[in-house]
Amino acid sequence: MSQIAAVLAVFLRLGTTSFGGPVAHLGYFREEFVVRRRWIGERAYAELVALCQFLPGPASSQVGFAIGLQRAGLAGALVAFSAFTLPSAALMVGAAAGIRIADGPVVRGVIDGLTVVAVAVVAHAVWGMARSLAPDRSRGAIAVVAAAAVLLVGGPVAQIAAIAAGAAAGGLWLRHSATDVPAGGSLIPALPDDGFPAVGRRVGIACLALLGTLLVALPIAGRATGSGGLALFDAFFRSGVLVFGGGHVVLPLLEGAVVAPGWVETDAFVAGYGAAQALPGPLFAFAAYLGALSSVGPGGVAGAAIALAGIFLPGFLLLLGALPVWASLRRHPVAAAAVRGANAAVVGVLAAALYDPVFTSAITDVPRFALALVCFGLLAIWRTPAWAVVLAGAAAGAVSAVAFSG
Repeated sequence: MSQIAAVLAVFLRLGTTSFGGPVAHLGYFREEFVVRRRWIGERAYAELVALCQFLPGPASSQVGFAIGLQRAGLAGALVAFSAFTLPSAALMVGAAAGIRIADGPVVRGVIDGLTVVAVAVVAHAVWGMARSLAPDRSRGAIAVVAAAAVLLVGGPVAQIAAIAAGAAAGGLWLRHSATDVPAGGSLIPALPDDGFPAVGRRVGIACLALLGTLLVALPIAGRATGSGGLALFDAFFRSGVLVFGGGHVVLPLLEGAVVAPGWVETDAFVAGYGAAQALPGPLFAFAAYLGALSSVGPGGVAGAAIALAGIFLPGFLLLLGALPVWASLRRHPVAAAAVRGANAAVVGVLAAALYDPVFTSAITDVPRFALALVCFGLLAIWRTPAWAVVLAGAAAGAVSAVAFSG
């Protein structure tokens, strides 16, 4: 199987089974690409997560884009994005066309089971990353402080600040810290190359220049031509530039972009956003629903494609612009120490997200907690593939719903 075909196959499967939102997606990605396939090393993966948390845009989709880039170049990055995004985007376009979202106890039970699986997946990711990235007292302390700070303050700004503070602490205190995992350490063998994606400086500068050009040119071109398609693309492009933290943070931006000017009715906006919660893949696929419904632009599938391209493109351009800088910095001793601190903080940030919103929204009674423990055991002890655990959790949720509804 060619590299691009492999990227297509694995991301298409993830796009149809990765329920639970961006934090869960990062857990699925780690299980698939760090542990199982070893396409990228643990530290390189954590650095990507940290970098994408700093940048505007959908963090999990940016991480997937970077992994596809590392594996099969720009074509691989585009294939990874398309395969991960299109399943949920297609369902959202179907919802916009008037297809009723299935309801009933079985469907609700499946969704409940999938949210419980997300708890196990994220917990497994945090556990594995902590062993590799916070193996000593210094880095463990950074992780604990980061988790506590994010839980107490809340919001995407707190996550970014925690990672920045972790990097600063690492630069000050971890310059002489060993870069290898402890003797008992990671279950993942070290890679000769940790798999951090490489992007040339010229490419990075060109991507940042294109981003700046589009920010200036799109509104001018839209007004000059009166094109609804350009206006639609510009609205979603600006939302993609402004959203830090991804996921639910995009909601008020999209509401301002399409509801405030009257392009999409409020009721339709809320209904579509509710449907998006039950789907796998990135929450940003909600843009496809809005583009398909929008009274400005071509509507339908074409409008969905314009909206998707507009909201995802800024994050990918920023990532391609930032990767060369990050790749250079990570080789310097002080910067490498800062990266170790940032990686430890990422563990804390993910641990905080494991509690809120992942655990608090999914674990509401003892049976759900028991199911989460079983799913965690399947992942951590029996090394069951994540997709199989997803199917098992969905089946358990459906059976439980039928049993209790009767």
